[in-house]
Amino acid sequence: MVLRLKQRLGRKFEEEVSFLKAWQKDKKRIGALMPTSVHAARRMASVVNPASGMPVLELGAGTGVITRAILEKGIKPQQLVSIEYSKDFYDGLTRRFPGVDFRLGDAFALSEVLGERCGDKFDCVVSALPLLSFPMEQRIALLEDLLARIPVGRPVMQITYGPLSPVTKMPDRYIVSHYDFVIRNIPPAQLWTYRRAL
Repeated sequence: MVLRLKQRLGRKFEEEVSFLKAWQKDKKRIGALMPTSVHAARRMASVVNPASGMPVLELGAGTGVITRAILEKGIKPQQLVSIEYSKDFYDGLTRRFPGVDFRLGDAFALSEVLGERCGDKFDCVVSALPLLSFPMEQRIALLEDLLARIPVGRPVMQITYGPLSPVTKMPDRYIVSHYDFVIRNIPPAQLWTYRRAL
């Protein structure tokens, strides 16, 4: 019990140090002051449906807190495709989560980063991208690209630290829903889901 607690605290400390180093290098691309909490990560991963048999797409894996929550939902490592922009984070992720299909690159150039998996259909998308750092036109284009890669009715899950959806509502093109407000996160986080309009 004590050993497991020490290991968990050690891993959390390592994640936070890694996060702060990356944040200092590129504040715009990190977009938060602290790594996502376990509580927010589990709520985000709650939309994953392992029974679908389809892979899951994760954007902005960071320190791997959300990656771990997705795997804990029952997704096999080879069924998780995870994109990370920071080389430092990417190197740490590939060491900590063997078998996960990590891709180093820019999620806004999704087809290029996915490469041979560009045509894959995903069960859902779980995103921690700092969307508020990018122009609205870019956010909308990315969201519509993501929605085209998942079945109708399945969600794109997005975390944000602003009070409103980071992507403007367009009910004729996609449905925006507030999913949760996670107080046990620093800072408190808003979770939003997006689905294709029928």
